[in-house]
Amino acid sequence: MNPTLAKLTPNGQVSEILSEKIYDRMFSAHLELVPQLNEVYELELAYYESRILTDQEIMRNGAYFARVGDTFTRHFLICSGEPVRLPKHSSSRLRSFFQTNQFKTGYATHGLFPYRGKFHPQMIKGLINIMGLKPDDTVLDPMMGSGTVLIEARLMGIKSVGVDASPFCRFMARVKIDALTVPLAPVRLALAEAKSVFEYFGSKAGHPRSEALDLSGCQTVDLFGATQSSSWSARKASSVGLPQGCEEERIHNFLLLAYLDAAGYSQRSTRRPPFQQFQAILERYLFVAEKIQLVLEGAEMELAEAKPLEGDARALPLEDGSIDGIIFSPPYSFAIDYLENDQFHLGFLGTELSKLRQDMIGLRGRTPRQKYDLYKLDMEKVLAECARVLRPARICTIVVGTNNNQLSRILGVHPEEVQGIDELLCELGSSHGLRLVRRLSRQITGMANTMRTEFIIMLERV
Repeated sequence: MNPTLAKLTPNGQVSEILSEKIYDRMFSAHLELVPQLNEVYELELAYYESRILTDQEIMRNGAYFARVGDTFTRHFLICSGEPVRLPKHSSSRLRSFFQTNQFKTGYATHGLFPYRGKFHPQMIKGLINIMGLKPDDTVLDPMMGSGTVLIEARLMGIKSVGVDASPFCRFMARVKIDALTVPLAPVRLALAEAKSVFEYFGSKAGHPRSEALDLSGCQTVDLFGATQSSSWSARKASSVGLPQGCEEERIHNFLLLAYLDAAGYSQRSTRRPPFQQFQAILERYLFVAEKIQLVLEGAEMELAEAKPLEGDARALPLEDGSIDGIIFSPPYSFAIDYLENDQFHLGFLGTELSKLRQDMIGLRGRTPRQKYDLYKLDMEKVLAECARVLRPARICTIVVGTNNNQLSRILGVHPEEVQGIDELLCELGSSHGLRLVRRLSRQITGMANTMRTEFIIMLERV
């Protein structure tokens, strides 16, 4: 028998210790954690939030708490209820994912367009908090992808700038940001006349599953404007009380993203006819926008400015020392070919794919070794730019995974001798005044065959 247990048992101390909850040791009694918190890194982020934020800040912007005293947090209210309105044919696995990750992802407008490799929004909210960012500060995502950082920052009252080389990413992020406040009456009308809307966009972008579509010259158009080719486009904005001007573009682009979402899915799957897919996706988009706007009603003025830009992370269009925090995830260049996934969407936007491929970090080069070497050179330039625009004593957080087996084949070394991408970025960052202050790990779901773990590395600008 363990001598320690033998000594403690007669005094009843073992049962006393076992009756204690670790949460009670870490958190004040008036703080209640959200459900589904089940990874060590989440518990760590929650602990840091409880140490760094005031009760009022946890109420408004906390990521990991359901209540402060008897009052629900905004995050709990945003995530409560039906997580996402999925089509009836959706698999039980997909439904289970959204139910078990209700407080992590899919809430607000993050559920619009299922972009591969995107952040868990709850994690981003937690990182923004523990980096010490406050309302009116500015956070940067130099590789913004689907715009998760910008959406979270906007909801938290923190200004944001996002940069991405892909025109589709800029478009997608803009739509998701705008969907927080987009007028919904015209969207409801569009859903009622979904067939006309589908035909309208099909006439501009080509119908899904068409053979050899030539999309190189396509441009987005004004849904409420010039053409009279369908009953929907002929309707005037005034018929549903829509103000003239930029509101028309926001609604047009909201509907366009739903169409591109459906088109991309239909290119990959024949499970449902393209129109039925579009109708189901548009219904889901409307549900998402209605749900978040209900929670935000009366608090729209608290939303911060968010600027999604098309550009190059190696040459950021920002002034020196103008940013209070940086969060980004380098492209999973050895796991996901983003351009291959976005061909239809980029083609509709008139993007020359071959040129973009030469500009994209992680895709440059012909052989795997060339790609890796160019990736290192490019990421050093990115980190140099991050150090340039970041204010001293502020944090640059990078979320990145490593596939050691794949890298070992590229570099010709044993997997145990591979320098992980996270280690490489820490090394490159240190040469530009970015000092490692914390490293966390988290398990990756959905990419187990490619990567199992990703790292959250937090670098301070010295």
